[in-house]
Amino acid sequence: MQEKPELLKPSLTMCTLFWCAKALFLLMFCRLTKMSAAEGKGEILPPTIQKIMKGYNKYLRPFFDNGPVSVGMSMDIASIDTISEINMDYTATIFLRQRWTDERLCFEGNKSLSLDGRLVEMLWVPDTFIVDSKKSFLHDITVENRLIRIYPNGTVLYAIRITATVACSMDLTKYPMDKQTCTLQLESWGYNINDVQFYWTRGNDSVRGLDSLRLAQYTVEDHFTSVSEAVYETGRYPKLVFHFELKRNILYFILETYVPSILLVVLSWVSFWISQSSVPARICIGVTTVLTMTTLMMGARTSLPNANCFIKAIDVYLGICFSFIFGALVEYAVTHFCTLHHSNLKVLTKDEDEEVEEEINGVLSAIANSCKVSDKINKVDSKKNINTSSSRKKEKSKHSGCSSPMTVMKKLFCISDCFYVKNPYHIDTYARLSFPLSFIIINVFYWVYYLYF
Repeated sequence: MQEKPELLKPSLTMCTLFWCAKALFLLMFCRLTKMSAAEGKGEILPPTIQKIMKGYNKYLRPFFDNGPVSVGMSMDIASIDTISEINMDYTATIFLRQRWTDERLCFEGNKSLSLDGRLVEMLWVPDTFIVDSKKSFLHDITVENRLIRIYPNGTVLYAIRITATVACSMDLTKYPMDKQTCTLQLESWGYNINDVQFYWTRGNDSVRGLDSLRLAQYTVEDHFTSVSEAVYETGRYPKLVFHFELKRNILYFILETYVPSILLVVLSWVSFWISQSSVPARICIGVTTVLTMTTLMMGARTSLPNANCFIKAIDVYLGICFSFIFGALVEYAVTHFCTLHHSNLKVLTKDEDEEVEEEINGVLSAIANSCKVSDKINKVDSKKNINTSSSRKKEKSKHSGCSSPMTVMKKLFCISDCFYVKNPYHIDTYARLSFPLSFIIINVFYWVYYLYF
């Protein structure tokens, strides 16, 4: 009787282990059954999906053996965040919608089926991409922003929300009075025109949202769509292009750059009304305006690409303003020099002036006498050789040789007299009229050229 408990201990231990293993097996089986049931429900909800997905192969496009599949495109432009002249690109958030017909997804009924976006992995979708995209991403908060809707005739609507930074080639020669035309190009990556055909669902109305956009520096003037083909070494691929024209708002640049530069030019003209004896005042105005204009020119170039091929309209205008400011400073230097030279000439008396004139007249008379003597010699020679034609030519040449120094001297005296300033104080008077008038004329030509040509 004492040995029975000892014999029962191993059997009880084996039974306990057996029942524990059985319980764990049943628990695991129940969990696996629940998971498979849940997964099955996820795959067959709604019930029609299980029927239409039976035998469906997402790796084969619709109409695989019966010609290309037509894919219609439409977009909504949610926002254009930034337009960068330095990087020559723009960043936009768009709602891209694609429609196509897949005969394998037809079902009976009158209502469409809106499916969870995660079921996209089970269906065939076009391999559309943005051609000039530098970087882009699909929004995934709180879930991936995708929409799948299937209609009874097999039409599939697939919509996504993406943000893309797209390259845009810009011509900045008329900056900031420029107009830029940017594009958004959609192509098929792997399917050529024999497999897939792209088209805009509503023509130019296929793209919406631009009319309500408010951009910081631009205004959307026009937009239109086009259909073309992309030709590569691997074949011809369908392409859809959306063009939109942006016009820059110039008011900001007028207040930021043009008005300050004009005021600096006008400030440099103040020196024309200051006495020539006030050397520090006039030099201070000239140097200050030159340095300020240089700083303004450097600040205007910081927001633009450093390209030598671009001579922009704003650079031309700033160069004009800098030239006028520098010219005002040079004008005072010339005026001051002429004033000093004129004061030294006043020391000469009238007698000395008369002596100078007599010396000049003596030089001219000596040249004239030498010409007369040569004329007499030429006449004697001409009498001797009157019958020869060569002597006449020599006579004319010698006569012209005598008269040429006389005319050259007269021209030199006339030219030197033109550059001689009798009263240096008149230079400021001329500058008060010539500088503003020439600046106004150049401004008229500048604005007419860049605004209308």
